[in-house]
Amino acid sequence: MALHETGSSPVQGKEPLRGRRIVITRARAQGEDFAREIEQLGAEVVEFPTIEIVPAQSYERLDTAIQRLNAYHWIIFTSVNGVEHFWARFRKLGVDSREFSGVGIAAIGPKTAGALAAHGLKADLVPQEYRAEAILRELKPQDVQGKRILLPRAGKARDILPETLREWGAEVDEIEAYRTVPANSDAPQLRQELRANKIDMVTFTSSSTVSYFAALFPQDAVAKLLAKTAVACIGPITEKTAREMGIHVDVVAREYTISGLTRAIVEYFSQKAESS
Repeated sequence: MALHETGSSPVQGKEPLRGRRIVITRARAQGEDFAREIEQLGAEVVEFPTIEIVPAQSYERLDTAIQRLNAYHWIIFTSVNGVEHFWARFRKLGVDSREFSGVGIAAIGPKTAGALAAHGLKADLVPQEYRAEAILRELKPQDVQGKRILLPRAGKARDILPETLREWGAEVDEIEAYRTVPANSDAPQLRQELRANKIDMVTFTSSSTVSYFAALFPQDAVAKLLAKTAVACIGPITEKTAREMGIHVDVVAREYTISGLTRAIVEYFSQKAESS
């Protein structure tokens, strides 16, 4: 059964993860903060990025949307990557920030809201639970019916948000702001270390990290390969993807952030040490 983090950090001592080797599958640039947190707690980080964040195949639709921001009632950002790629185009086009006047801005979580704030934009809506379903609980059908909503995000993303908004009568422009593609990682080396039980935990921070991780190994081999290694997921959506692929999950963060995942990992290994 997966351990779900239930409170603040249970850390006792400065390096509760000393001696642990933990794999980070997040994109290299985005994984730096995670690696730093893990290393500060004493663990050895094994960088194994399974995804890479790259520009959209075309910015034509996004540029058009940015140049007519006042046509939208809401802009919903579902990741820091979405914010940064949107903003890069915004600045390149030379659009005035006053175009955001009268447009509601939603951010899926505090990190995304923080990325917006760094560019001088305040999120009007940040749900308590950091996933698409929580945004839908905040935006009621009567609030979006007949409204136009801009959703700049990854080329391949979950459909629940745009589909539900459309069912509620909103006009949704779902536009690719960036893409996630497979990264070039040394799968044979990691497979060898997993088989030799030299890895204590593999972490996944999105469904795409799970999918691309699985794609690096022979079909149906991933579950067996991870059978003796702990697996941690940043939240229930990522956990669901892992389980659908036959991967057992030992840790699911209660707070769907890197800090929340780190706390859950510490709790897992602390409890394991106490029971051994």
